[in-house]
Amino acid sequence: MSYALPDYLTRHARFDDCPPGHRFGLYFDGWREDFSIPRDGKTGLFRTVAGALPDHSRKALRALCARQQVLASAIGEKLLLTHPARLTAPLATGLGNEHPLENGFAFLTPHGLPYLAGSGVKGVLRRAAEELESGEWGDTCGWDQTAIDLLFGPGEENPERDTHARRGALMFWDLFFQPPSDKAPLLAVEIMTPHHSQYLQHDGHPHANEQPTPIPFLAVAAGSHCTLYVQCNPALIPADHAELRDGWRALIEAAIDLAGEWLGFGAKTAVGYGRIGQDEALRKKLARNAADRAEAAEQAARQAARDGLSQQALAIADFVESCEQKQRSGRKDPLNPGNGLYAAALAASKQALAADGGWSADDRLQLAEALQKWLPLVIEKLDRKDDWKDARKKLQLAALRGE
Repeated sequence: MSYALPDYLTRHARFDDCPPGHRFGLYFDGWREDFSIPRDGKTGLFRTVAGALPDHSRKALRALCARQQVLASAIGEKLLLTHPARLTAPLATGLGNEHPLENGFAFLTPHGLPYLAGSGVKGVLRRAAEELESGEWGDTCGWDQTAIDLLFGPGEENPERDTHARRGALMFWDLFFQPPSDKAPLLAVEIMTPHHSQYLQHDGHPHANEQPTPIPFLAVAAGSHCTLYVQCNPALIPADHAELRDGWRALIEAAIDLAGEWLGFGAKTAVGYGRIGQDEALRKKLARNAADRAEAAEQAARQAARDGLSQQALAIADFVESCEQKQRSGRKDPLNPGNGLYAAALAASKQALAADGGWSADDRLQLAEALQKWLPLVIEKLDRKDDWKDARKKLQLAALRGE
């Protein structure tokens, strides 16, 4: 076998370290000396391509996926749906692309890595939405024709598609795949065996003694991971359908569930290819990461707010934060003037009323309101009228209010 390349390029190199897309395309090593394709042995050539995923290609694939994650984090959950998934069946895409082995495959140029174009994802999800809207699956999950047209754009059957062109509110990112482990293959060689070729392609008659013709093709291996990203531009949703600006996520989730389990992504879906299921482990990891980012953002916002507060306002904010933590714990402090939140409240009141404490009338009023609101919620017995009346006197709430 040889390459369709000048001799000076192949004399000292075999391109064994190339990504699978390059081995399948420009550096395809399957030509005879007369640049014809052997009639037999195609499966071996496909397996050579399927096994070509060197470390630098794995790193490039991880980098592409990481780039999408960074962009998703920057856009935010309100405008972007992130759906981690795992292939439960092999996925074939780009089989109609021209190739000497007859069955092509979709590789991303210039990386030479397999992918499913966002347009393909959009097509499958639109079909899933249309089937849900038709009632074929029972529950429509909220889909109607208006939602389909607004989110996906006018369909091919719409007579105004060309005269009143309008894009849908949703954008679908390219889908990249990662192998289930560091050493696992990303691609697999599948075999289809059509029967009755003489009947289907020539003038023969179908009979039981015909020999099936095995035809190999490439597919993304089952078990591979991927993440579907769907981005929404709410400005493209009219005001009279504003409910879709928040409700589009649930609609798309329903479409993804139907497409992943029953319709399939890519090619040969009628025979079970392209099925995906939600990747629970990755979903939980992404949820934890999102929660960590939200907590960090909240802490940064709280710190920014605290930076502009006076010493007295900080004291009130710290007391309120302690009360909130106590309330979240589901427990109350005892009515003990020597310990806990009640003791802290007494000390704060005393300091606020001290002549040299530096507390203004507004500061004292804010403290009084905080004590009035929080102490009955976090101190035992203060929800009783008599106990609260006695506590009010000890806390000198009237003096704090300037009464």
